[in-house]
Amino acid sequence: MVPALLPFEDITHLFAEFQHTAFRLETRRGYASDREGVRFQAFARGVLPEPQPEHPWNVNVRAKAEQGAQFSRVRIIDEPPTDGQRFLMATAAGNVEAGEDIRVLPRAEAVRLELPAYDLWLFDSRTLVRLHIDEDDVTTGVEVVDDPAEVLAACRARDRAWPLAAPTAEVWARVRSSA
Repeated sequence: MVPALLPFEDITHLFAEFQHTAFRLETRRGYASDREGVRFQAFARGVLPEPQPEHPWNVNVRAKAEQGAQFSRVRIIDEPPTDGQRFLMATAAGNVEAGEDIRVLPRAEAVRLELPAYDLWLFDSRTLVRLHIDEDDVTTGVEVVDDPAEVLAACRARDRAWPLAAPTAEVWARVRSSA
C-alpha cells in the first residue's frame, strides 16, 4: 500500500510544538533545494557560507532551546563527502550557534548499524515523519507515522547512531584541511 503523502508545509507546526526533542536523520548525498540556492552556488565557487542568525529556522531553534527543548541531527556522509554533504557541513555552524547539535556519521558505519535508508524527523520520540525524496533529491512529500513499532525502530536507530557520530565542526575541519 502506498502511504498518503502530505506536503512538507503540513507538518511545519511540529517544529514549534514539540516539547523535548526533535531529531533528524539525513541520509542523502545532497538535496535539490540546496543545489538550487544562491548559497550553494557561491559555495561551489569557493565562497564559504556566512551564518544566518535571523533565518526563521535559527530563530525557532533558539526559541525552543530557551524553553529547554533540543534540536539534533545525524548526517550520514560519504568518504570523501559529496559537494552536497560538504555544503551541509559548511552551513552547520550557524545552526549550531543557534542551539542545534549536528553530528556526522560515515555511510559505512550507518550501513553497519542498519540505520534507515530514508530521511526522517522524530519529535519527542513519539511522532515519526518520513521524508519521501525522489532520485533527483527533491522532497515529494512526507508521511506522518505513529505506529508504535515504527516509532520505536526510529528511536533505536537514533540511539545507535548518536554516540558514534562526530560533531560536524570536527569533521568539517578535517575535510577542509585535506582539500
